[in-house]
Amino acid sequence: MIRESFAAGHSPVHRLDPRFRVIAATAFSCLAAVFDRFEALGLFLALGVVLAATARLDFRQVARRLLLVNGLILFLWAVLPLTTGGAAVLTIGPASVTREGLLLSARITLKSNAILLALIALVATQPIGTLGHALNRLKVPDKLVHLLLITYRYIFVLEQEYLRLVRAARVRCFTPSTRIHTYRTYAYLIGMLFVRAAARADRVHQAMVCRGFDGRFYSLRRFSFTAADGAWAAAMAMALLAAVWLEWMPK
Repeated sequence: MIRESFAAGHSPVHRLDPRFRVIAATAFSCLAAVFDRFEALGLFLALGVVLAATARLDFRQVARRLLLVNGLILFLWAVLPLTTGGAAVLTIGPASVTREGLLLSARITLKSNAILLALIALVATQPIGTLGHALNRLKVPDKLVHLLLITYRYIFVLEQEYLRLVRAARVRCFTPSTRIHTYRTYAYLIGMLFVRAAARADRVHQAMVCRGFDGRFYSLRRFSFTAADGAWAAAMAMALLAAVWLEWMPK
């Protein structure tokens, strides 16, 4: 089940306009992904830490998510320095650790952690429903917004259907193993899940039409851009411009 662990809160970040948070997170992520100078990447990481601290997030929850991402990055640290061409800084038998591989691994580490912190602080601090309506206000195509909202709403229903099928298999003494019967059973289970999902989708669509669905989802929450949002926007713009200057300044 998807838990909105960071959506509940009363920090200054939680009170910001969701539309501004989406725009700021997008700009932050795009710039952090394309920049290469360590000075700029260090600024992005520091800004991500500041955003997470201002949002008053649970440190353990944030650390758990960072550990998941850095587990993959640790694998990159073990591979990239040995497979990236460049000047060797260390030779271990037939393998050479290159300076370019180490720098590439460091850049990926800084970028990944900075972007993840910013997304947690700016995007994960709002409910999925609010995020969908913010995207709609930002003129994201309606079909994409509908897909996000309906997927979030009914993914739990599909999970219940899957658990019901698994319980039915266990009642019939099904025991997973490496035999062909196990693979065939799981294939039938997945196929039946798709069949039930299609049937449920048809019933949901008919119910929505009966209730006057006209292709739009309405929100009771009104978005307003306040003076605090303006101050945050100015501060974020200055920080991003500083990162641009650090990226393009002469060496």
